[in-house]
Amino acid sequence: MAAPTLQQPSFLLANLKAESCTKPLQQRCQDLVKIIEEYPSKELHVVFPWLVESVFGSLDGSIAGWNLRLLHSRCHEYNIVLEFLNPSGPMMKLVYKLQAEEYKYEIPVNYLPGPVKACIQGGVLPECPLFHNKLQFPLTGLLTLNLALNPFEFFMFNFASCLVTPKSYPQGHHGSVADSAYFVLVDAYLKYFLPSEGSVPPSPFSDSKCSVTAPSPRSSSVSFAGYGVHSPSLLKHHIFHQPSVNADPAAQEIWRSETLLQMFVEIWLHHYSLEMYQKLQSPQDPFSPTEEHVLVVRLLVKHLHAFSNSLKPETLTASPSAHSSPLEELKRVVVQRFVQQKLYLFLQHCFGHWPLDASFRAVLETWLSYIQPWRYTGEPAGSQPDQNRTVPDKWEPFVQENLLMFTKLFLVLLNRAVRTDLVNAKNALMVFRVAKVFAQPNLADMIQKGEQLFLEPEHVLHHRQPRGYLTPSQGGSFLSSRQRAVTDMAFRVKSHVYALEGQDCQYKQMFGTELRGAVMKLIQIIAQARQTAKRISDHSSEAAAGGSLLSWFGMGSPDLNRNAFPGAEHEESGECLKKTHEFLDKALENLCQIFKLNPGQLAQLLSGLNSSQDHGPGRLLPDCIMGENGPVLTDLGRQQIISGLRRFDIQYQGDPELQPIRSYENALLVRLFYRISSLLNERFGGHMHALCSRPDLLGRLGRHYLSDPDSPAGNQPALQSPTLPSRRRRRPRLSLRPLASYRLLLMLLLGYAIGAVLALGPASTTLFILTGSVLYGLLAALIGDKMKTH
Repeated sequence: MAAPTLQQPSFLLANLKAESCTKPLQQRCQDLVKIIEEYPSKELHVVFPWLVESVFGSLDGSIAGWNLRLLHSRCHEYNIVLEFLNPSGPMMKLVYKLQAEEYKYEIPVNYLPGPVKACIQGGVLPECPLFHNKLQFPLTGLLTLNLALNPFEFFMFNFASCLVTPKSYPQGHHGSVADSAYFVLVDAYLKYFLPSEGSVPPSPFSDSKCSVTAPSPRSSSVSFAGYGVHSPSLLKHHIFHQPSVNADPAAQEIWRSETLLQMFVEIWLHHYSLEMYQKLQSPQDPFSPTEEHVLVVRLLVKHLHAFSNSLKPETLTASPSAHSSPLEELKRVVVQRFVQQKLYLFLQHCFGHWPLDASFRAVLETWLSYIQPWRYTGEPAGSQPDQNRTVPDKWEPFVQENLLMFTKLFLVLLNRAVRTDLVNAKNALMVFRVAKVFAQPNLADMIQKGEQLFLEPEHVLHHRQPRGYLTPSQGGSFLSSRQRAVTDMAFRVKSHVYALEGQDCQYKQMFGTELRGAVMKLIQIIAQARQTAKRISDHSSEAAAGGSLLSWFGMGSPDLNRNAFPGAEHEESGECLKKTHEFLDKALENLCQIFKLNPGQLAQLLSGLNSSQDHGPGRLLPDCIMGENGPVLTDLGRQQIISGLRRFDIQYQGDPELQPIRSYENALLVRLFYRISSLLNERFGGHMHALCSRPDLLGRLGRHYLSDPDSPAGNQPALQSPTLPSRRRRRPRLSLRPLASYRLLLMLLLGYAIGAVLALGPASTTLFILTGSVLYGLLAALIGDKMKTH
């Protein structure tokens, strides 16, 4: 791991390592507070790398540290950890104390994100200024390169890496991500170092000895203009020619804010190379973010929007060259320059590789948070709901400079939605959320205008005037200013698209013919899912209303293959199905509003659905053809199954007595009754067969109580493979498995309790129960024969 080189043995470090195994965390934190206050920087310098590793864990995941991601508010150590690690707490005081002495700590390049590591190992200087002028060159070769970081950079690198480093956590620890100590600390660091109001508090150790330079090699005149934008030059800077970092007094004011931001963005988002993405290549070291990772990224996005929106109005309207504080300058460019490109690739990867389940909600909400910066202005929401509030015109430049965030990701989501089970309420909610956001008044018009600017002919841009034109107050005309502004907007949109998709990209318009056809397909699938949800809900209600009291008492013959409806899961019943219908209804309404479909067009689009739907749950079969080995799904059939619109009626074809033990059965009794019934069937099988063969009332009663495979099944499989062996004809037999049901055992216990209250003995109660069972069997046998006759 990272460690200072050639240090003398430290007795303080040895004592701390020994006490870490014996003392509780609270006592260790109290001791560390005293040590940080009393010991000199020379001693603390040796302890610092070990302390950081013991808190955040090792970069290779072998040491879990304090398990910040598993500490929640109900844990005793939660408040202790937050107090020790908060931005103005003891740990940060240690960082500042070491920062004043200009100590350096090494991080192996191997622990950097994949694209950064590949860039350095390829001999090319990374684009991010955070890694400039920090590379250490050992004699053994480039593969063992290290980064020399100052204490603040080293601390933030380990803190950020704690989220993405795979660790083996103990089982059984579950809790809300937003309640974890790590999530709370991220929020605290963002608010402290990127404040929406006021400025960043100064370091308590910023004295004359502290001459730490800003991480970014930039001058006050250039500021952030070059960060995050691809240079048109093909010349790459070699790592042996690292630019020198000039101490910029203006940059000194916010170097901690800039370092924290760059570290979070690089460690959390920069796992996918733009070059590989444009060439449709897969990363060499595939990185799969977790749901927790995505939720922390969403926290970062929301805070950066709030931070950017806190820009003073006079600074917002002023030109970039006008005098403004470094923090205000950072607010102006933080989203576009630092976050946009890497977040786009991050979301693109998640949209394409995330499982088709409800956990995708975290990714979806991160995307929706980014494309709605107007939600984080700090202004009161007003009386109008979100969907009815018009997006202010001042956000039009943001929409244009983030056009792909709206259009390309919407297309990718569209392709994902048609493969999702929309009968599931959680999936239906996600489709509704996207349609609701894009249906906000004025947003679709802004997107269309951005697409028109991108499609503007190239020859118009060739005669474009320089962007540094005079404003009307400086002698320029209002007309020329407006013409240049329009041309400048077109240039910005094209630059944005070409920077992320390449010069030869084939842009697909969100409101073009191709994507409109995909939307029509989604509308049809939504309508089908809505009908399926309603059918399942109606069928479940009828089944619940038609359930008899005797069947609830367990006196009917059990059907272990029976479901309320094919594909009806627990979460897809009752209230959930009502929510599904509501979400899909609103999604249809919003999609029609976005793409300007009138009721007549919608009715024509859905006209063939009712006639094509199968009536009855038994015939809802996927589209397939019969092959040599049975039914073979077509592409349409696969889509129907994935979307939850069709399912095969799969039934158990083996021995009913050998089916898996259900949750409502006692496992010990199931096995015991199986052995007893097997012995009885083996000994009296001939008598049972003779009884069931009789045509009189006793034969009917025997066929009711004894398993008779020769009786016609109520539900036969709709499709059978010709190569499947036919079911072996079994002799009638006795099945005692229903007696292992907890429900029936409870009913028997209740029956004996009622008998005791009525002063009936066990024998009399048993006689009454057996008599009732026989009478019920006679009635069921007579009614069953009449139904078979009809």
